[in-house]
Amino acid sequence: MECEAAGVSPAAGPEEHSMIRNVVLVHGGFVDGSGWLGVHRLLTADGFTVKIVQNPTLSLEGDAAATRFVLDGLDGPAVLVGHSYGGAVISEAGTHDAVAALVYVAAFAPDKGESVNTLIADPPPGAPVPPILPPRDGFLFLDRDKFHASFAADLPEDEAAFLADSQVPWGVGALAGMVTEPAWRHKPSWYLVATADRMIPPPAQRAMATRAGAVTAEAIGSHAIYASQPGAVADLIRQAATSR
Repeated sequence: MECEAAGVSPAAGPEEHSMIRNVVLVHGGFVDGSGWLGVHRLLTADGFTVKIVQNPTLSLEGDAAATRFVLDGLDGPAVLVGHSYGGAVISEAGTHDAVAALVYVAAFAPDKGESVNTLIADPPPGAPVPPILPPRDGFLFLDRDKFHASFAADLPEDEAAFLADSQVPWGVGALAGMVTEPAWRHKPSWYLVATADRMIPPPAQRAMATRAGAVTAEAIGSHAIYASQPGAVADLIRQAATSR
Protein backbone atom coordinates (compact mmCIF):
# COMPACT_ATOMS: atom_id res chain seq x y z
CA MET A 1 0.00 0.00 0.00
CA GLU A 2 1.28 3.48 -0.88
CA CYS A 3 0.68 5.24 2.40
CA GLU A 4 3.22 7.24 4.36
CA ALA A 5 1.80 6.23 7.73
CA ALA A 6 1.18 2.56 6.96
CA GLY A 7 1.90 0.42 9.98
CA VAL A 8 1.76 3.25 12.54
CA SER A 9 0.39 1.94 15.81
CA PRO A 10 -2.36 4.16 17.22
CA ALA A 11 -1.03 3.56 20.74
CA ALA A 12 2.45 4.86 19.97
CA GLY A 13 4.00 8.28 20.30
CA PRO A 14 3.35 11.47 22.26
CA GLU A 15 0.31 12.34 20.10
CA GLU A 16 -1.83 9.69 21.80
CA HIS A 17 -3.61 12.27 23.91
CA SER A 18 -5.04 13.94 20.79
CA MET A 19 -5.91 10.77 18.95
CA ILE A 20 -9.41 9.99 17.72
CA ARG A 21 -10.61 6.85 19.47
CA ASN A 22 -13.99 6.31 17.76
CA VAL A 23 -14.48 4.81 14.31
CA VAL A 24 -17.81 4.48 12.50
CA LEU A 25 -17.97 2.16 9.47
CA VAL A 26 -20.60 2.56 6.74
CA HIS A 27 -21.18 -0.18 4.17
CA GLY A 28 -22.15 0.19 0.53
CA GLY A 29 -24.83 -1.21 -1.74
CA PHE A 30 -25.71 -4.90 -2.16
CA VAL A 31 -24.01 -5.83 1.16
CA ASP A 32 -24.42 -5.20 4.88
CA GLY A 33 -22.11 -4.25 7.72
CA SER A 34 -20.80 -7.77 8.37
CA GLY A 35 -18.14 -7.28 5.70
CA TRP A 36 -16.31 -4.96 8.09
CA LEU A 37 -15.48 -7.87 10.45
CA GLY A 38 -11.77 -7.93 9.65
CA VAL A 39 -11.38 -4.16 10.01
CA HIS A 40 -13.37 -4.26 13.25
CA ARG A 41 -11.08 -6.94 14.69
CA LEU A 42 -7.91 -5.03 13.86
CA LEU A 43 -9.11 -1.68 15.19
CA THR A 44 -10.72 -2.94 18.37
CA ALA A 45 -7.51 -4.87 19.12
CA ASP A 46 -5.77 -1.48 19.00
CA GLY A 47 -8.20 -0.01 21.49
CA PHE A 48 -10.54 1.84 19.15
CA THR A 49 -14.27 1.92 19.78
CA VAL A 50 -15.81 0.78 16.49
CA LYS A 51 -19.46 1.12 15.51
CA ILE A 52 -20.98 -0.26 12.32
CA VAL A 53 -23.95 1.35 10.61
CA GLN A 54 -26.53 -0.97 9.05
CA ASN A 55 -27.94 1.08 6.19
CA PRO A 56 -31.58 0.46 5.21
CA THR A 57 -30.34 1.33 1.66
CA LEU A 58 -33.75 2.66 0.69
CA SER A 59 -32.73 6.31 0.35
CA LEU A 60 -29.64 8.41 0.86
CA GLU A 61 -31.55 10.54 3.35
CA GLY A 62 -32.50 7.47 5.39
CA ASP A 63 -28.97 6.07 5.36
CA ALA A 64 -27.53 9.43 6.41
CA ALA A 65 -30.06 9.52 9.26
CA ALA A 66 -29.01 6.01 10.36
CA THR A 67 -25.39 7.16 10.37
CA ARG A 68 -26.16 10.31 12.36
CA PHE A 69 -28.03 8.15 14.89
CA VAL A 70 -24.83 6.19 15.54
CA LEU A 71 -22.74 9.36 15.68
CA ASP A 72 -25.15 10.86 18.21
CA GLY A 73 -24.31 8.06 20.64
CA LEU A 74 -20.55 8.62 20.70
CA ASP A 75 -18.62 10.18 23.58
CA GLY A 76 -16.04 11.95 21.43
CA PRO A 77 -14.84 12.67 17.90
CA ALA A 78 -14.88 9.95 15.27
CA VAL A 79 -13.34 8.87 12.01
CA LEU A 80 -16.27 8.22 9.65
CA VAL A 81 -15.51 5.57 7.02
CA GLY A 82 -17.53 4.70 3.91
CA HIS A 83 -17.16 1.97 1.31
CA SER A 84 -18.63 2.32 -2.19
CA TYR A 85 -22.13 3.85 -1.87
CA GLY A 86 -21.21 4.40 1.78
CA GLY A 87 -19.02 7.21 0.49
CA ALA A 88 -22.14 9.08 -0.58
CA VAL A 89 -23.61 8.43 2.86
CA ILE A 90 -20.59 9.82 4.73
CA SER A 91 -20.44 12.78 2.36
CA GLU A 92 -23.99 13.63 3.43
CA ALA A 93 -23.83 12.65 7.11
CA GLY A 94 -20.23 13.66 7.76
CA THR A 95 -21.04 17.28 8.53
CA HIS A 96 -22.15 15.99 11.96
CA ASP A 97 -20.25 17.68 14.78
CA ALA A 98 -18.77 14.38 16.00
CA VAL A 99 -16.98 13.71 12.72
CA ALA A 100 -13.33 14.75 12.79
CA ALA A 101 -12.12 12.91 9.68
CA LEU A 102 -13.48 11.03 6.68
CA VAL A 103 -12.09 7.89 5.05
CA TYR A 104 -13.32 6.75 1.65
CA VAL A 105 -12.68 3.12 0.71
CA ALA A 106 -13.14 2.50 -3.04
CA ALA A 107 -16.05 4.87 -2.58
CA PHE A 108 -18.18 7.47 -4.28
CA ALA A 109 -17.46 11.02 -3.09
CA PRO A 110 -20.26 13.15 -4.56
CA ASP A 111 -20.18 16.92 -4.62
CA LYS A 112 -23.18 19.13 -3.86
CA GLY A 113 -26.12 18.14 -6.05
CA GLU A 114 -24.45 14.93 -7.23
CA SER A 115 -25.68 11.38 -6.64
CA VAL A 116 -24.35 7.92 -7.35
CA ASN A 117 -26.48 8.01 -10.49
CA THR A 118 -24.79 11.15 -11.78
CA LEU A 119 -21.33 9.82 -10.97
CA ILE A 120 -21.88 6.59 -12.94
CA ALA A 121 -23.73 8.20 -15.84
CA ASP A 122 -20.68 8.62 -18.07
CA PRO A 123 -18.21 5.75 -17.50
CA PRO A 124 -14.76 6.05 -19.08
CA PRO A 125 -14.26 4.15 -22.38
CA GLY A 126 -13.38 0.52 -21.81
CA ALA A 127 -14.38 0.52 -18.13
CA PRO A 128 -15.96 -2.73 -16.89
CA VAL A 129 -19.74 -2.60 -16.69
CA PRO A 130 -21.04 -3.75 -13.28
CA PRO A 131 -23.48 -6.64 -13.76
CA ILE A 132 -26.45 -4.86 -12.21
CA LEU A 133 -29.74 -6.55 -13.07
CA PRO A 134 -32.79 -4.54 -14.18
CA PRO A 135 -34.70 -3.07 -11.21
CA ARG A 136 -37.24 -5.34 -9.59
CA ASP A 137 -39.96 -3.66 -7.53
CA GLY A 138 -37.71 -0.65 -7.07
CA PHE A 139 -34.62 -2.59 -5.98
CA LEU A 140 -31.33 -3.56 -7.60
CA PHE A 141 -29.25 -6.73 -7.37
CA LEU A 142 -25.99 -7.89 -8.93
CA ASP A 143 -26.04 -10.94 -11.19
CA ARG A 144 -25.15 -13.77 -8.83
CA ASP A 145 -23.09 -15.62 -11.42
CA LYS A 146 -20.94 -12.55 -12.08
CA PHE A 147 -20.70 -11.32 -8.48
CA HIS A 148 -17.34 -12.94 -7.70
CA ALA A 149 -15.54 -11.56 -10.75
CA SER A 150 -17.03 -8.08 -10.59
CA PHE A 151 -17.34 -7.32 -6.86
CA ALA A 152 -15.04 -9.63 -4.93
CA ALA A 153 -12.44 -11.21 -7.21
CA ASP A 154 -9.79 -11.37 -4.47
CA LEU A 155 -12.02 -13.14 -1.95
CA PRO A 156 -12.19 -16.93 -1.81
CA GLU A 157 -14.93 -18.34 -4.01
CA ASP A 158 -17.04 -19.55 -1.09
CA GLU A 159 -16.92 -16.14 0.62
CA ALA A 160 -17.88 -14.37 -2.58
CA ALA A 161 -20.72 -16.85 -3.07
CA PHE A 162 -22.02 -16.05 0.40
CA LEU A 163 -21.99 -12.31 -0.37
CA ALA A 164 -23.79 -12.98 -3.64
CA ASP A 165 -26.46 -15.10 -1.94
CA SER A 166 -26.96 -12.65 0.94
CA GLN A 167 -27.30 -9.52 -1.17
CA VAL A 168 -29.22 -6.65 0.39
CA PRO A 169 -31.78 -5.16 -2.03
CA TRP A 170 -30.46 -1.72 -3.01
CA GLY A 171 -33.23 0.79 -3.47
CA VAL A 172 -33.06 2.77 -6.69
CA GLY A 173 -33.98 5.84 -4.62
CA ALA A 174 -30.68 5.56 -2.77
CA LEU A 175 -28.72 5.87 -6.00
CA ALA A 176 -30.70 8.96 -6.95
CA GLY A 177 -30.22 10.71 -3.59
CA MET A 178 -28.29 13.95 -4.03
CA VAL A 179 -25.75 15.21 -1.51
CA THR A 180 -26.78 18.56 -0.05
CA GLU A 181 -23.45 19.75 1.42
CA PRO A 182 -20.47 17.41 0.98
CA ALA A 183 -18.63 16.83 4.22
CA TRP A 184 -15.30 16.51 2.45
CA ARG A 185 -15.43 20.24 1.74
CA HIS A 186 -15.27 20.84 5.50
CA LYS A 187 -13.46 17.85 7.04
CA PRO A 188 -10.02 16.32 6.33
CA SER A 189 -10.33 13.28 4.10
CA TRP A 190 -8.43 10.13 3.18
CA TYR A 191 -9.09 7.82 0.23
CA LEU A 192 -8.07 4.21 -0.44
CA VAL A 193 -8.06 3.39 -4.15
CA ALA A 194 -8.64 -0.28 -5.02
CA THR A 195 -6.51 -0.66 -8.13
CA ALA A 196 -8.22 -3.85 -9.39
CA ASP A 197 -11.78 -2.60 -8.80
CA ARG A 198 -14.29 -3.65 -11.48
CA MET A 199 -17.26 -1.79 -9.99
CA ILE A 200 -15.90 1.78 -9.64
CA PRO A 201 -13.03 2.31 -12.12
CA PRO A 202 -9.77 3.20 -10.35
CA PRO A 203 -9.31 6.36 -12.50
CA ALA A 204 -12.70 7.56 -11.27
CA GLN A 205 -11.67 6.83 -7.69
CA ARG A 206 -8.48 8.83 -8.11
CA ALA A 207 -10.38 11.73 -9.67
CA MET A 208 -12.85 11.87 -6.78
CA ALA A 209 -10.02 11.64 -4.25
CA THR A 210 -8.16 14.50 -5.93
CA ARG A 211 -11.27 16.65 -6.09
CA ALA A 212 -11.88 16.08 -2.38
CA GLY A 213 -8.30 16.99 -1.54
CA ALA A 214 -7.94 13.61 0.14
CA VAL A 215 -4.73 12.00 1.31
CA THR A 216 -4.66 9.07 -1.11
CA ALA A 217 -3.34 5.54 -0.69
CA GLU A 218 -3.56 2.66 -3.14
CA ALA A 219 -3.73 -1.09 -2.70
CA ILE A 220 -4.14 -3.91 -5.20
CA GLY A 221 -7.62 -5.20 -4.52
CA SER A 222 -11.14 -5.69 -5.77
CA HIS A 223 -14.19 -3.61 -4.92
CA ALA A 224 -14.47 -5.77 -1.80
CA ILE A 225 -11.10 -4.49 -0.54
CA TYR A 226 -12.75 -3.56 2.76
CA ALA A 227 -13.17 -7.32 3.37
CA SER A 228 -10.26 -8.79 1.40
CA GLN A 229 -7.57 -6.41 2.69
CA PRO A 230 -8.68 -5.20 6.13
CA GLY A 231 -5.10 -4.39 7.05
CA ALA A 232 -4.77 -1.79 4.27
CA VAL A 233 -8.08 -0.25 5.31
CA ALA A 234 -7.19 -0.22 9.00
CA ASP A 235 -3.82 1.40 8.26
CA LEU A 236 -5.47 4.35 6.53
CA ILE A 237 -8.05 4.72 9.31
CA ARG A 238 -5.21 4.79 11.85
CA GLN A 239 -3.53 7.55 9.86
CA ALA A 240 -6.73 9.58 9.87
CA ALA A 241 -7.14 9.00 13.59
CA THR A 242 -3.65 10.27 14.42
CA SER A 243 -3.63 13.26 12.10
CA ARG A 244 -4.83 15.89 14.57
